[in-house]
Amino acid sequence: MSEKLDNILENIAETIAQNVPKQKSVSSFFEEQTSSSVNTRLRRLFGRQKPVYHLLGGGKSADVLLWRNKKISASMLSGATAIWVLFEWLNYHFLTLLFVALVLGMLIQFLWLNVSGLFNRSPSKVPRLVLPSELFVNIGVSVGNLVNQALRFLQDVSCGGNLKQFLVVVASLWFAALIGSWCNFLTVLYAGFVAAHTLPVLYEKYEDQVDSSVFNVFGQFQNQYQKLDAGFLSKIPKGKLSGKKLD
Repeated sequence: MSEKLDNILENIAETIAQNVPKQKSVSSFFEEQTSSSVNTRLRRLFGRQKPVYHLLGGGKSADVLLWRNKKISASMLSGATAIWVLFEWLNYHFLTLLFVALVLGMLIQFLWLNVSGLFNRSPSKVPRLVLPSELFVNIGVSVGNLVNQALRFLQDVSCGGNLKQFLVVVASLWFAALIGSWCNFLTVLYAGFVAAHTLPVLYEKYEDQVDSSVFNVFGQFQNQYQKLDAGFLSKIPKGKLSGKKLD
């Protein structure tokens, strides 16, 4: 009887000894998976944790920019392309197109009223186009908010004392000035419109490849900046930002 108990205890001890390393391997596997997921989450572009759809605000605007509604996205991009072709390639002027559109609208209303009077005893009511005043108010408020945010950001950068951020913003503005010298304002607006309707959907589709390549480029820029900082920027004397307290 005692021998049977000893055999049972030995079997239990062997099974426990065999299962312990398996449990450790499973736990280490889950730790590796969680650490890898955390690393990939941290290496997202701009440190984001939300998907691109939520970063664009969600709703109809995000659906248009990410081509969830292909008909609306294609129509908007086609309309912007048609406007750019009319003004840039065909050299039409805005006032000319505006007045021609007004003349066509008046002719359509005039013919509608008179032709309907010939076939009917009482002429049909001609529809009229009325734009709501809230539309212009909302556009003015949104444009004013964007301009104030841009001015606030530039003044914070110039007065913040961060030399690295100041140099990056100055280089970006200088690059924008070069682009403005190569093409006019309408072409810049069209390029931004096309980029807004193409880059987000491409980034959502190839975000892993884009993030890895962007981080590699950032690493190279960081190495070059460290060399520049060690050789030149660190030798620039920094003034005291806080003055002495008056008695």
